[in-house]
Amino acid sequence: MTDYSKLIDAETWAFIDRTNSFYPPDAVDHSVDKQRRTYDAMCREFHAGHPQGVSAETTAIDTPTHAIPIRIYRNTRSDDAAVVLYFHGGGFILGGLDSHDDVCAEICQRTGYEVVSVDYRLVPEHTHPAAYDDSLAAFQWAARTYARPILLSGDSAGGNLAAAVAHATRDHARAAIAQVLIYPGLGGRLGQGSYLTHADAPLLSVRDMDYYRDMRAGGRDISGDATFAPFNDKDYSGLPATVVITAECDPLSDDGRDYRDRIKSAGGRAAWINEPGLVHGYLRARHSVGRARSSFTRIVEAIRSLGKGEWNHQP
Repeated sequence: MTDYSKLIDAETWAFIDRTNSFYPPDAVDHSVDKQRRTYDAMCREFHAGHPQGVSAETTAIDTPTHAIPIRIYRNTRSDDAAVVLYFHGGGFILGGLDSHDDVCAEICQRTGYEVVSVDYRLVPEHTHPAAYDDSLAAFQWAARTYARPILLSGDSAGGNLAAAVAHATRDHARAAIAQVLIYPGLGGRLGQGSYLTHADAPLLSVRDMDYYRDMRAGGRDISGDATFAPFNDKDYSGLPATVVITAECDPLSDDGRDYRDRIKSAGGRAAWINEPGLVHGYLRARHSVGRARSSFTRIVEAIRSLGKGEWNHQP
């Protein structure tokens, strides 16, 4: 058993307690409707508003079968070096344009880049590959719409989607120049490494992950599908410059290390930052927890520098 009393500081424990007061540890035992109500209430409670100078336009991408809602954030002090395509977290079951609204607004304000948040379809109404298909369609829309380079980003489930799109589009004429993945679930092997040592971590357990994975798969065998889990891919060559940021106290932390290693072994550029003492979902703590605030600055700086084609990370 991991002794989290020695790893997690008082500020982070306060954030964990506040999160659990809205979205309890046994939330996956509740109905999907109740999970969404409590998650949405939690996101509203943590919402930090929009920084000055940022505007947001909610619109949609039309596809032959349905519309994909998006929200475009613009900064009065704009920098057209890149556009950020952002995919929100929430276990593929929760979240949307509002759940990560303030995060996207702050990324826009601090980088100057336009940020496009994608409201992909959720399970159980739409099992895999619906979320991936919407994410790919959003990339294709961005490639048609923007002349500037595209940078992919997302947290948790959204990090999975960003990476899956990077893998699928690496040979596209407008392939992304970079990806910044925040505590992504990439399909690491259960029962070893961080999946074992942090199986019962605060805010995300392996039991939670099993639930989300099984809900998304909808009872099908997806063991070889790289659009479901990027670690199912056999080829890591040709991927964009990659920075993965993980939380130490999270079953997913080793996914960041292993993804970095696979990309580097294939000749690519990749860096992994494992944030000490932080837990899954700490983006919501970026205004209340010092460690989370510092990490968010590192995330923003990675997006800003990679958007300009710069590589400021250790080889």
